[in-house]
Amino acid sequence: MLRKSFNNLPRLSQLCGLQGRLQSTQVAPVEPAPAEPEDIAAIEQRILKHPDYFQVHNLFTVRDLFNARVHYGHKEGSLDDRMRSYLYGSRLGHLIFDLDKTAAHLRDALNFAAHIAFRDGIILFFNRNALNAHLVEQKAMEAGEFSHTRFWRGGIFTNANVQFDAVTRLPDLCIFLNTQNNVLAQHTAVRDAAKMAIPTIGIVDTNCNPNLITYPVPGNDDTPAAIELYCNLFKEAIWRGKRKRRELLGLPPLEEAKPSKSAGRRFEKN
Repeated sequence: MLRKSFNNLPRLSQLCGLQGRLQSTQVAPVEPAPAEPEDIAAIEQRILKHPDYFQVHNLFTVRDLFNARVHYGHKEGSLDDRMRSYLYGSRLGHLIFDLDKTAAHLRDALNFAAHIAFRDGIILFFNRNALNAHLVEQKAMEAGEFSHTRFWRGGIFTNANVQFDAVTRLPDLCIFLNTQNNVLAQHTAVRDAAKMAIPTIGIVDTNCNPNLITYPVPGNDDTPAAIELYCNLFKEAIWRGKRKRRELLGLPPLEEAKPSKSAGRRFEKN
C-alpha cells in the first residue's frame, strides 16, 4: 500500500503543478491585442478624396482679400495677355483683379500646400522684393520651412549634384510670393522648377506669365499688406497639414515658432 502511494507521488506533484498553472492563468488578467493602425498610404488616399480635409477654405473671405489690396494690378500698358481672364476691369488706368477668381485659386493653392506638409514635404518660399524679404523669411521660419529672398543662381535645381558635390534632396513645393526678378524678367527658379517637375504656387500679377506655375494665384504681388496675408495663410495651411500628420501617427504635437515683433502684425481671421 505504501509502495503504491510512493509510486504515485511524481504523478500527484505533476497534477498539482498543472492545477497551479491553470489557476494562475485564470487569475491573471488578459490584455486585448492592440489594434493594428491603419496604413498611412490608405489614410493618404482617403484624405486626397476629401475636398477640404484641412479646412483651409474658411481661412479667409473675399473681404479679407479686398482689405489687403489684393485686387490692385499694374497699369494697363503692362498687361500680359495671359492674365486677361483673371481681370474684373480697370479703374483710373489701373487693372483690377476679379477677387472671386482669386479666392478660388488661392483656396486650391492652400489645400495643395497643406497636403504637401501632411506628407512631410520640403517647402521653399521665394521672394525677390527687398521690401518684403524679411517678412517672407520670418514667416517661412515660423512655418518650419525654408526661404530664398536673394539673387537666384541658375542651375541650383537642375545641376544640384555638381554644385553641392553630393546627392541633394530638392524641395517638394516652391511658393513664389512674386514670380518676377524685375519688371521684365521672370524669376529664374520658376523655369528651373518646371524643368525638374517641382510643383509651384505663385502669386501672379497682371504683368506675369502664369503658364509655368502649377497653381497660379492672380493677385497683387507688391503691396506689403497683401504679401503678409499670403504668408500668414500659407503658414497656417502648412501647420494644419503638419498637425494632422502627427495626430494620425500618434506623435506629440509640434510647438509653433513665436513670431518676431519686426515681422508685422499677425493674421487674425474675422
